[in-house]
Amino acid sequence: MDIVPLIERIGESPTAALFGLITGIVFGFAAQRSRFCLRAATVEFARRTMSNSVAIWLLTFSTALVWVQGAALLGLLRTEDARMMAVTGSWSGAIIGGLIFGVGMVLARGCSGRLLVLASTGNLRSVMSGMLMAIVAQMSLHGYLADFRTYLASLWMTKGGTNVNLLTLLGLPEWFGFAMGLTIAVLALYLARRSNLGAKRLIFGSGVGFAVALGWVLTFQLSQAAFDPVTVTSATFTGPSANTLMFFLTPNPVLEFDVGLIPGVVIGAFSASHLAGEFKFQGYEGEAVMRRSMTGAVLMGFGGMLAGGCAIGAGVTGGSIFVATAWLALLCMWIGAMATDYLIDQPKGGGVAQPAE
Repeated sequence: MDIVPLIERIGESPTAALFGLITGIVFGFAAQRSRFCLRAATVEFARRTMSNSVAIWLLTFSTALVWVQGAALLGLLRTEDARMMAVTGSWSGAIIGGLIFGVGMVLARGCSGRLLVLASTGNLRSVMSGMLMAIVAQMSLHGYLADFRTYLASLWMTKGGTNVNLLTLLGLPEWFGFAMGLTIAVLALYLARRSNLGAKRLIFGSGVGFAVALGWVLTFQLSQAAFDPVTVTSATFTGPSANTLMFFLTPNPVLEFDVGLIPGVVIGAFSASHLAGEFKFQGYEGEAVMRRSMTGAVLMGFGGMLAGGCAIGAGVTGGSIFVATAWLALLCMWIGAMATDYLIDQPKGGGVAQPAE
């Protein structure tokens, strides 16, 4: 992949933002059409229904594994160069932050990525929750909550100044990740067939996972061609939401992948909803719903920054390169979400959860 002519034409930072924009458009379009939602998947799992949402989530996760690990085997990506892998990880942050994020995800009726997609389709509740989440994320990164986040993260850190590769930790061969992705994909297709899930949703569900791989490969290739250091990253939404917010609020902002990613998701999701005739303005249904949603947004903003990523950033993006703390954070997100559903939502009627609207 020769991207040098593009870099020479528009510059390194605009190229990074362009790659973020492309990744975001693919992600947003596919996520809107597939109704990808970790919150709904965890609730289905907790209520033992194992239907559409679980199938879509597994298909997305497996697709990301197959594409990312396949790219690594072909030399198109070095996972050890990824930002998530190259910095010290936090076991305590993954546990505490993952649990907090899982609770917030259920209260807000969608994870950070899902809220961004819904906001792009006219859901004003998600607009408010997403803005609040971004503000709290920024406070957790550089503001009043930063010291508390740092304290919790420092309780139990990875050793050696880098994160831990789960495959290396378990002594597994390089091809295991690719094979694992194929195995999970078979399970996802079985669940999809059992719940009569349509082919279009399956295709778009896999498109979400492909977007994650696309981001990894594009930023890695840019890092190899650029003169200045470039962060190797992919789709994640807690930190980028805060970065994008500050891009429009501070003087002399710098273009980067994150700043292109968020507008890209908005463009992709809006386009998908408009083409499908599903764009519709929606507001809060009452004070209680508003209070619950805003509480969930606050928890996700802090929990996502503490955990090192959101349901997409840690759960799919970090998981696809086998960052050990990302897998731990994902597990804790599932636990926190299922516990919250059991304690708060199930006594009020139970039933099959639907993605946030």
